[in-house]
Amino acid sequence: MPVNVYTLRGFSQQHSLVLLRRCLTYFRPYLWRIILATLVMILAGMCDAGAAWLVKPALDDIFIQKNAHTLYLIPLAFFCLTLVKATGRLLQNYMMQYCGLRVLEKLREELYGKIIFLPMRFYEDAQVGMLMSRIISDVVAIRGSMPALVMIARQIITLISLLAVVFYQDAWLAFWAVVVLPLAFGPFWYFSRRIRMLSRKNQVKLGEISTLLQEVLSGIRVVKTCGMEEAETRRFDKENKRLLRIALKQSMAGEFSSSAMELVGALGIGLVILFGGLQVIHGESTPGTFFSFVAALIMMYEPIKKMTASNNDIQKALAGAERVFEILDDPGLSVEKSGTLPFAGPFRDLAFENVSFSYADGTEALIDCSFSIRAGQRIAIVGPSGAGKTTFVSLIPRFYDPLQGRILLNGLPLAEYSLSSLRKAIALVSQDHFLFNLSVQDNILYGTGEALEEDARRAAKAAFADSFILSLPEGYATLVGERGVKLSGGQRQRLTIARALVKNAPLLILDEATSALDSQSEQVVQQALDNLMRDRTTIIIAHRLSTVINADHILVMDKGRIVGQGKHAELLRESPLYARLYATQFQTPKDGSLFPTEEQSVPGILGEECRVDADGKKNIWSQP
Repeated sequence: MPVNVYTLRGFSQQHSLVLLRRCLTYFRPYLWRIILATLVMILAGMCDAGAAWLVKPALDDIFIQKNAHTLYLIPLAFFCLTLVKATGRLLQNYMMQYCGLRVLEKLREELYGKIIFLPMRFYEDAQVGMLMSRIISDVVAIRGSMPALVMIARQIITLISLLAVVFYQDAWLAFWAVVVLPLAFGPFWYFSRRIRMLSRKNQVKLGEISTLLQEVLSGIRVVKTCGMEEAETRRFDKENKRLLRIALKQSMAGEFSSSAMELVGALGIGLVILFGGLQVIHGESTPGTFFSFVAALIMMYEPIKKMTASNNDIQKALAGAERVFEILDDPGLSVEKSGTLPFAGPFRDLAFENVSFSYADGTEALIDCSFSIRAGQRIAIVGPSGAGKTTFVSLIPRFYDPLQGRILLNGLPLAEYSLSSLRKAIALVSQDHFLFNLSVQDNILYGTGEALEEDARRAAKAAFADSFILSLPEGYATLVGERGVKLSGGQRQRLTIARALVKNAPLLILDEATSALDSQSEQVVQQALDNLMRDRTTIIIAHRLSTVINADHILVMDKGRIVGQGKHAELLRESPLYARLYATQFQTPKDGSLFPTEEQSVPGILGEECRVDADGKKNIWSQP
């Protein structure tokens, strides 16, 4: 994978500038608002300097010279300066918050937009909770980068204004005030690096806790079934304590940074009081000049302290930016490649030609696989667990692309078709009957575009789901809960079948569609599948061979290879693996035959009863 600059864990100045520039590009559309906020900020900074300057005439003219005219002017001037300063800060904060929130919105949209279009390979190792943390909390950290920079700029302007005042009042005292500032650079640099490192650790730990919560709460039935509530509580407490320790270290690093700045400021003020007091005692300066100088000096160290706090916010923003731009700017994370040719049908044929595929960890899932299916056929794929059956069908909607060989649809490579049109032509019903926390109707119509309420009802009736839907509290408007938790397994499966019916795709893939159901639910679901498969080309994956005996063609897979092809009777004679799988699932007659007797009946995938005679050739289908 190409090296991503943001994955580098160093904290070099160049690395920080790259991240900071990347963050600031998102604020570019709001440049005029930021400029206006900066101008207002300059005005507010000058008001601080003006307030410090007013101390001199207040002391000298009012308290020493007893000037009544100045007594009325100084309070009015101070009130006006404070009013301008407060109004400016209010306007500046509004504009910066507006810009920050818009950037937050944009970043989340881009990050989510990229993640959701990444290929399935990305999700093999990605943790859902970690991705959620990047979209939610890491992006929030970036939002503060521009306000923090503006705050630093504002404090710099205030600092320069106050420096002008102190040098105007007394250049000699000003020298002693600022001579100690270089002492602050060391702690400033050290704590910046430490806060950045701890901020990144904090964001990572938040992601890990999000992953833990998502995993445990999604599998709460398993947790309760196994009596693991206390164990999971201990595991959460352990991770939460680690987060606490990191957050505490991060907080203390910020406090140490501020305290260091305060100590440097106290040293400077102490020197000023020493030398300034001597000047007043010897008559070289007035008390008004001295206190005006001290007021400006105290106000001057406040911007330095605020700059330290803003720098802490920038370090947190950079830590979040590293994790966000690792995804946004990583050239190795490219979205799914789509062709340009729309698949408009009709479906004629699908062919695998010497297809091989391996997962990211190097595991070979498919090795030199070839087969073809024509319109209207029913192809079954059987084999032991881990044989590569699900991977095989996952290549058809291009969840993955083959590493070798090619897959042709109507004679053209799959990669030439647009992903949207290709996937609209394929309906997939698996054992993982996933439903969204939406209404029943919305789940049935999910991804079907212009389908209407009437279409949902027709599909539900064909999937034998209409009766139980109408018995729900709000009928088709009933929310099904997260992952459809309010419904039974059979009900959820019938809704996914109804969804496939509304989609009306010419190619149907059934991936262990009934394996997780009880016998009663399975019978109803099989009847729904019979309606779904009618007039469609179908690929069936099944562990139970009873469900695929009458397929037009059966593929036998083992360890990623197709080790046998043909009809049921042929494979019993010619494929040792198929014969072994069949013998394992059905009791072998005493005569050694692998065929069921006339009395043996097995349920068919179509919701009918399949009777197989002794020679294995005659099949009689009748309604149960």
